[in-house]
Amino acid sequence: MTSQRDREHIFERLRSGVVPERGLEDFAVGVERQRAEIGRLLALAASNEGVFKFLRGGYGCGKTFMARLAVLDAQTKGFATSFVVVSDNDLHFHRFDDVYRKVVQELGTSSCPRGALGDIIDRWIAKVENALIEGGADEDAPDFSAKVQKRIEEDITSRTGGKAPEDLGRVLREVFKLKQAGKVREAGSLMSWLAGSENVSSSEKKAAGIKGDITSKDAMAYLAGILEVVKAAGYKGLVIVIDEAETILRMRGDVRGKSLNGIRQILDDAPRFKGLLWVFTGTPEFFDTRRGVAGLQPLHDRIRFQGEGGLVSMRQPQLELKPFDRARLKDVALRLRQLYPMGDPNIVAQKVTPEKIAERVDEVTKGFGGDVGIVPRQFLRSLVNLFDVVAENPDAQLPEIQKTVVEERAVEGKKPLEYAPEPDDEKGYAVASGEF
Repeated sequence: MTSQRDREHIFERLRSGVVPERGLEDFAVGVERQRAEIGRLLALAASNEGVFKFLRGGYGCGKTFMARLAVLDAQTKGFATSFVVVSDNDLHFHRFDDVYRKVVQELGTSSCPRGALGDIIDRWIAKVENALIEGGADEDAPDFSAKVQKRIEEDITSRTGGKAPEDLGRVLREVFKLKQAGKVREAGSLMSWLAGSENVSSSEKKAAGIKGDITSKDAMAYLAGILEVVKAAGYKGLVIVIDEAETILRMRGDVRGKSLNGIRQILDDAPRFKGLLWVFTGTPEFFDTRRGVAGLQPLHDRIRFQGEGGLVSMRQPQLELKPFDRARLKDVALRLRQLYPMGDPNIVAQKVTPEKIAERVDEVTKGFGGDVGIVPRQFLRSLVNLFDVVAENPDAQLPEIQKTVVEERAVEGKKPLEYAPEPDDEKGYAVASGEF
């Protein structure tokens, strides 16, 4: 049962038109088959396979929602996760140090939603200590800490087949040593370095025996090491979500091409990252146009979307998400009405009846013959606002429906404002939407 805290989180996020990070399963409607496919991939990752998936959908199809739901499902099944939103300023896929830094900074678990690297390492070190004690080592002996440090490096070397960068084991050993000495700030600086920060002082790096920063050349080797630490800490594996990949379409031509090739390299290397599931989200424009995946033949050949006589397999690289229809939007609205946490829930239930919700949905879908064709978040924002108004004014008459600009365009049969022109591309391209 959803807690009061999670309910308040859900509605606070919906008021801002943003996908909640918790409680999504309580109003996830019409994505059962897609969710089951993500579950199949999680099972593969848990069995030590390296896999990937692309969530494909137009504006308002629920890509971010599905990606967030995948993160929650993964954490429930014992995975660590990382949710990264593509930025055209500081995330270029040909710079693997960018990718690594974002992924590690956004690490989360069921007990530590964000910034979980330290917690994961602590859990792993605790397991190393317990293994030594179970093997007969005396935890009170003067040399116990030295034995732990030695086992840390041996464990990393063994788990990565000796392919981990030397500085990885060295830093992990030094972090343990500093924490044992009560030097929390110094240990934190090294943790920041391990998370990809370039702002650690040279003196602190020198004290730990490391030089320079994590570069694009060795970033993926570090990621492989972090993956092994995640599994050694007791997690089934790691799920990395890369949301809004269509942002790459906004990048300069040469950077765009290199970023697409970076994704190709990630996919080619996926099998050696055992226990890792990559999930990318993108619009059809990202996948099907020459500016996007279709413009890089090797990548297009690997993940192109295929149909067979109108039928589409869920198991191909691209997992299609369909637009909301009338029934699905109504179902979501009814579920949210049940979850509403403010004021007297009976007042909201009495005044915002299923018939009133159906009327509101009909107004939104009128222009598309039953298909929503717009961003559901706009409808949900207006719905939550209605709940709030009723809860705050229980004696007032139910207000008339007031459509948003997007909803008015829907009623008129117009598409949402989804495209923006670019000086070097007179046809324009889809902008990143951050939509549900």
